[in-house]
Amino acid sequence: MREHRARSTRRTAPRAVALGTGGLILAALLPATAAQAGSGGGCAHRANNTYDKLLECVTLEGVQDHLEALQKIADNSTDPVYPGTRAAGTDGYADSVDHVAGLLEDAGYQVTLDPVDITFQFPATLRQLTPVAAEYETGVFTGSGSGRVEGTVIPVDINRERGEAAVSTSGCEPADFAAADWSGPADIALVQRGTCFFGTKAFYAQQAGAEAVVVMNQGNTPEREELIVADASSVDAPIPGAPGPVTHGIPVVGASSADGLALAQPGSTAFVEVLPAETRVDHNVIAELPGKNAGNVVMAGAHLDSVIEGPGINDDGSGTAALLETALLMAKSKPENTLRFGFWAAEEQGLVGSTDYVEGLSQAERDRIALYLNYDMIGSPNYIFMVYDADQSTFPAPEGITIPPGSEAIEDVYESYYTYVGEPYDDTEFSGRSDYQAFIEAGIPAGGLFTGAEEVKTEEQEAIWGGTAGEQFDPCYHLACDTLANVDEHALDVNSDLVAFAMLTFAYSTEPVNGVVGKRVPGKPVVLPAPAGPEGTFVTADGGAAAERAAA
Repeated sequence: MREHRARSTRRTAPRAVALGTGGLILAALLPATAAQAGSGGGCAHRANNTYDKLLECVTLEGVQDHLEALQKIADNSTDPVYPGTRAAGTDGYADSVDHVAGLLEDAGYQVTLDPVDITFQFPATLRQLTPVAAEYETGVFTGSGSGRVEGTVIPVDINRERGEAAVSTSGCEPADFAAADWSGPADIALVQRGTCFFGTKAFYAQQAGAEAVVVMNQGNTPEREELIVADASSVDAPIPGAPGPVTHGIPVVGASSADGLALAQPGSTAFVEVLPAETRVDHNVIAELPGKNAGNVVMAGAHLDSVIEGPGINDDGSGTAALLETALLMAKSKPENTLRFGFWAAEEQGLVGSTDYVEGLSQAERDRIALYLNYDMIGSPNYIFMVYDADQSTFPAPEGITIPPGSEAIEDVYESYYTYVGEPYDDTEFSGRSDYQAFIEAGIPAGGLFTGAEEVKTEEQEAIWGGTAGEQFDPCYHLACDTLANVDEHALDVNSDLVAFAMLTFAYSTEPVNGVVGKRVPGKPVVLPAPAGPEGTFVTADGGAAAERAAA
């Protein structure tokens, strides 16, 4: 890996501040118009400390410039193992770190490269031996073990139908494995995507006696035909003896739907190899702008890495670009509260960078953080606008998730903004399945925006937000086609303004969130409307919520 320019990597011990709660202040400041004057010229040289000034300067063009830079970094990466990507452990990620850190440093931020140990997986092998001989494209799931396994393929409750009929619960229960004999020395479990987390399927396969696991895509939609490689370190709670994150002692690799059906033929044998993983050091980029109140830190973050399959321009170049543009344009704002921006390593490996960062903070350092704002995929091409459902009006929090007090006030700010600008919005589950997880586990109030990943858009959602029903919110989710062409300009434009709006709001006062009194944002005050309420497109006819499952 390339060497980074020398920067501070030492964390200092800050002052503590007690956390509290407060209600939403509906009197806020917002420009009557947000003229798009561009982020060049005088914008970078003035204190953009009013909504008028900041939102005038945060432009779609400015955010797209950052996306183009990230795309170029991926295109130019000649990493010997994974070229053309910005995945953790690659030269593409190291170049992304240098790019973002350099811009923030030049703008005047106190930049820290926070070292993180990451697990680097080498390419895997999946070869069918009988009844046909074929080499299949594959990849290693997060949480996989290593090893070489040549043996019998045992399909586990595979649904061989195509299209909508291909509903699968394969491997979601121990009973799915009961009908087969797993006593052989080299049994390869073939499970199908659907219904439960990948880690659950792999865990039950290993418990049954499998020596390797192949996860085939589901085949129920065109977007679920290709090779699937994802996170198998999370399990459906509760599984006795399997607290997350889970590290499996056997290889866990992926396959396309068609290759999986070929492997499911009677008499199938195969060879699976996963080389031992290598520990490498990547970096979170942490940038801080001191405020008058050093004991009250407003923090926002986005993950800087992509999956190995592609450049990751929506996931999560979109969140990175909007947050980076906000940070650069606020560099001279002299805020009331201290501002901190985090660009996370190895989110795609299981929230590694953000988790390592929070775990490395002392309790006093955690107490300084008033709130955390998360931006992961905010420009999906078949988008709907969604806000983390802190008040659980649509989605009850999953078992084991405690929503910190004050998070509802963050949700209200986002929803009031959408209401003000006339954009309909919906809830998304406050699941902790992104970089805010470690923060909420530490009791830090959190919120964020999301425009959708693998969930398929309904006709009701198409009528509200446009786009195409029957297709994923992001048809290129975790694929090589997640390029510059995979971002909706309107969604990115609206959400980039909202990222800036929220950061400036909390830069001056977090009182509704943690009770710490601040000041009003300079400029002409405007009264934000009360939130209009979510569109309710995830609520079923019986009043329940159709839970989103990232692994389903």
